[in-house]
Amino acid sequence: MTATPHSGNPTGAPLRLSNQAMAFVLAGGRGSRLEELTDRRAKPAVHFGGKSRIIDFPLSNALNSGIRKMAVATQYKAHSLIRHMQRGWGFFRAERNEYLDILPASQRVAENKWYLGTADAVTQNIDIVDDYDVKYVIVLAGDHVYKMDYEIMLRQHVETDADVTVGCLTVPREEATGFGVMHVDEQGRIVDFLEKPADPPGMPDDPDMALASMGIYVFDWAFLRELLLADAEDTSSSHDFGHDLIPAIVKGGSAYAHRFSESCVMSGLETEPYWRDVGTIDSFWRANIDLTEFIPALDMYDNAWPIWTYAELVPPAKFIHDDEKRRGQAIQSLVSGNCIISGAEVHNSLLFTGGRVHSYASLDHVVSLPYVDVARGARLSKCVLDNRVRIPEGLVAGEDPEEDAKWFRRTADGVVLITQPMLDRRAAALE
Repeated sequence: MTATPHSGNPTGAPLRLSNQAMAFVLAGGRGSRLEELTDRRAKPAVHFGGKSRIIDFPLSNALNSGIRKMAVATQYKAHSLIRHMQRGWGFFRAERNEYLDILPASQRVAENKWYLGTADAVTQNIDIVDDYDVKYVIVLAGDHVYKMDYEIMLRQHVETDADVTVGCLTVPREEATGFGVMHVDEQGRIVDFLEKPADPPGMPDDPDMALASMGIYVFDWAFLRELLLADAEDTSSSHDFGHDLIPAIVKGGSAYAHRFSESCVMSGLETEPYWRDVGTIDSFWRANIDLTEFIPALDMYDNAWPIWTYAELVPPAKFIHDDEKRRGQAIQSLVSGNCIISGAEVHNSLLFTGGRVHSYASLDHVVSLPYVDVARGARLSKCVLDNRVRIPEGLVAGEDPEEDAKWFRRTADGVVLITQPMLDRRAAALE
């Protein structure tokens, strides 16, 4: 189905539905499972992939899909997130009918009322969405890594005349127990919504697989607006899309599932749809390290679907010293600009902007966030190094589980998270 041309379209050419849509990005959550990585920043502001932040993925998907009206709702420790969007996403021009609004929780409804839930974050900004004058609203989570063309999902929404269309991952049934799962009929209509079921229902065409919610929803704005106003008056509601609004529509309206495999963007190198919730230290480490593979599961080099971000103006990476035991080198690694590998060895690692790795140090399967300094002789393996950490000379981490756990956060999978407060406590204890 093609969009009906607006009367203001003199050529009569069909308009993309994305031209009539806005993206409302929910980016207020801390992401507490990332532990100390989110002590000073919201989860969507966490760095990913060498140059980007997690928020860049849903925003880039919207922009690449043709959506030019966006709003980002923030709440928890939003300064770094807001600063990033101001620096990297300030190219929208109102004279071209383009907008990106940042909507911090600002007691707009009552002095003691912050965003009470995902739906309430939209409810409190109804007047702002009204000003966009859009027909469709796409509600997006701001904390997942994936590439998706929302235009395809919009078209399905219109073709099925749905009240809501829910973006869904296709996952093995045994892995779906941690998700909200859609039970659908043969036409893709959702007949039941189950939150983290012990026995997830299979898909009609593949009983061994289940449809898990991605936290992506498409609504007609007129319908959603009335739904939000009614929900705001319901004192028993938690004012959340997944817990309240979507189950209510499934019971009394028309809800359809949209399979991510139908709208995911793959460059040709990617062999299967890629979506990651990098919400734990282990999953964050793994998703970043996976990018160092010869053919990574996520193609960050796809110029046809770029991941837009704030790009600092920095000098190139540099590798210095070429002695037998003091050679600056990086093997199967991603090294960002303004990094200097000085007589050190880096293997299967990802270094963000501004890193320094000094002589005789070695990094193996390390994710190093921006402006980390690794002193001489340090030996690190399977680590995540927080922003601006100063690794002391000769530190060994990632080899002795008991020693690691004494000073740092070590996960069940053996990933070691190192932050500056941890190093400061260690230094004080060893004095």
